[in-house]
Amino acid sequence: MKLILRILLSALAVVILAKILPGVGVDSYGTAIIVAIVLSLLNFLVKPVLVILTLPVTIITFGLFLLIINAIIILLADHFIAGFSVGSIWWAVLFSLLLSFLQSILFSLLKEGKKS
Repeated sequence: MKLILRILLSALAVVILAKILPGVGVDSYGTAIIVAIVLSLLNFLVKPVLVILTLPVTIITFGLFLLIINAIIILLADHFIAGFSVGSIWWAVLFSLLLSFLQSILFSLLKEGKKS
């Protein structure tokens, strides 16, 4: 149940950011749910491999290269999902930063609701 709520909250964050950012587009709410699922799968499967392969660059840049890795993950999702579009790598970096921020806010609300 918690996983489904997290995916739905992530999809809500994707929809909100697609409405705000002109370089990001989502066709429908169903597509946003698919984007949330694909992003979570890519973060689980592909991101650790990319982090290990780019470890020297990440160390040299004091971890800032992880922003580029997140953008690459989002561009991969853009490639795999037909109704999801990201204009450039810079829109992907901004989208990843704002998505992380919005998800942390939404997930913290989920934790507060659980305590009550």
